[in-house]
Amino acid sequence: MKPAVFLDRDGTINVDTGYPDDPADVVLRGGIAPAIEAANRHGIPVVVVTNQSGIGRGYFDERAYADLTHWMCDRFADEGAAIARVYHCPYHPVDGIGEFRRDHPWRKPNPGMILQAASDLVLDLARSVIVGDKVSDMEAGAAAGIPVRILVGSGHLARGGGSGPPFAQVADLAQALALLRSRFASAFA
Repeated sequence: MKPAVFLDRDGTINVDTGYPDDPADVVLRGGIAPAIEAANRHGIPVVVVTNQSGIGRGYFDERAYADLTHWMCDRFADEGAAIARVYHCPYHPVDGIGEFRRDHPWRKPNPGMILQAASDLVLDLARSVIVGDKVSDMEAGAAAGIPVRILVGSGHLARGGGSGPPFAQVADLAQALALLRSRFASAFA
């Protein structure tokens, strides 16, 4: 069993522009491809876990989501940065339409996507890391038993102090990578 790096998509891998479904609307964050490539070099799989309620809200369909995902993975692969697997959850308990209007074990802050990835890829969650831009990413990581949780960015700062499990909060991906290298290197030993 090996550790993994779990990444949220919108707001972490790319700028959160609000339900993108076309590659022309996606702005990838600087430094993300080198970060993925560095994990690859160390034999650490990178797994994307993303809530995609835009599907459930009827903004776009599964095909548009799949096309965008293939584009993203191909773009990173062209830079030597392989994404091992991408998991998504199209459901939303309030704003979903029809069958998509429900809570689901895969919808973060639930840990379902992470647990499925651990099963599929034989991952050691106790030595893994999750990086995301929302508290729900941190809560999903904690619920799955991931000890190293890094909240990136200032758009979704931690609510209320003291509620929920502890995690590190940094301004950007570069700081997240520096934190991983300096403080959590043993998680990848």
